[in-house]
Amino acid sequence: MKIRKSCFVLAATFILLGSNPLAAEPVRVMTFNIRYGNAPDGENAWPLRRDLVAKVIADDKPDVIGVQEALRSQLDELAEALPEYDRVGVGREPAGGGEYSAILYRTARFDVCDAGTFWLSDAPEQPGSKTWGNNLPRICTWARLLDRTNDRRFVLLNTHWDHESQPARLQSGNLMAHRIGEICTDGEPAIVTGDFNAAPDNPAIRALVGEGCVEDTFTTIHPDEKRTGTFNGFGMKRNSPKIDAILTTDHWKVEDAAIVRTHEGKRYPSDHFPVTATVTLRD
Repeated sequence: MKIRKSCFVLAATFILLGSNPLAAEPVRVMTFNIRYGNAPDGENAWPLRRDLVAKVIADDKPDVIGVQEALRSQLDELAEALPEYDRVGVGREPAGGGEYSAILYRTARFDVCDAGTFWLSDAPEQPGSKTWGNNLPRICTWARLLDRTNDRRFVLLNTHWDHESQPARLQSGNLMAHRIGEICTDGEPAIVTGDFNAAPDNPAIRALVGEGCVEDTFTTIHPDEKRTGTFNGFGMKRNSPKIDAILTTDHWKVEDAAIVRTHEGKRYPSDHFPVTATVTLRD
């Protein structure tokens, strides 16, 4: 990942010329918990489903992707299979290893102006920190992207909340709502992707939606849909809650959204279904 000088040059050009931004092109977004690669999953082990993960991404052609549970080795293998993407992120452990909540972006379209990671704890700048009942470190990785199709910037945040502690999830929602306000200077548009381990009606999600992000893209497009589960347990789970989501600030118009239930026979790409959305910046 490279921080591009063009982010600043193009922004300055529009200020000097007094130009209006170009018409916004739709942004295709995916959130995908790919299941960590060293899990003892037997017939669902990473080497047996790696190609299917890459195929799901290649078939959908997202512009940006938030991935959760990804190890460095998995990200490297996906980079070989999908060279059109670069990535932002670090591992959640103190020395930078472990699971990433990485952001993948199309290099032909986007430049990274700025990026970072904070920990979902009461010491968010301390790598590996865990409080609030988290048994494992939890993180949020973010990137400020310049869309070269219209010379407009937005912030993408990607996270993975705790799977056990509701107090930790609630604190994570509050912290992220606060951080969105800090990172999105001058009210920049934001998109949040993640495995929240919480259904849309969870108070932790409501804390985030109420303060920092205003819209769950899937719920906006499918308000009456009942089949919304995103955790599939490699095909063994039915009627699970929708714990994976793409959220947006009100700068965005939601064009469509879907849960991608691709599988090949009994082979699933992950124990989570990816979620997608197409969003367009409002004028």
